[in-house]
Amino acid sequence: MSVNSRNGMLHQFLGKTVTAAIDRPMGFVHPNYPDMIYPINYGYIEGIFAADGEEQDVYILGVDEPLTTFTGVVIAAIRRKDDVEDKWVVAPEGMRFSNEEIVEAVHFGEQFFDSRVYMNIS
Repeated sequence: MSVNSRNGMLHQFLGKTVTAAIDRPMGFVHPNYPDMIYPINYGYIEGIFAADGEEQDVYILGVDEPLTTFTGVVIAAIRRKDDVEDKWVVAPEGMRFSNEEIVEAVHFGEQFFDSRVYMNIS
């Protein structure tokens, strides 16, 4: 998938309400990396496929308890320069985070990649 088609997909969903299935809730211990404990909820959007052929992954911000599902608004994307997929950032409606707050919240998973936060794609 080209960068332009990645941008188009994000344009389509940025600011939209989505429902995520949470497969790694807050406090989850990664099965392959036992030192990696998820400080936030992480999941995917059923039926929306990312560039890696898997369902679109999402980080959930603004919720301080483990979840099984979550409905919120796509407020940003994490674009990995050294990977084909983007991670979307979803938050409760009306809740916003700065670029710095997002970077800090997703650092546990993004520290292994060359990634950037995009809140507006132009």
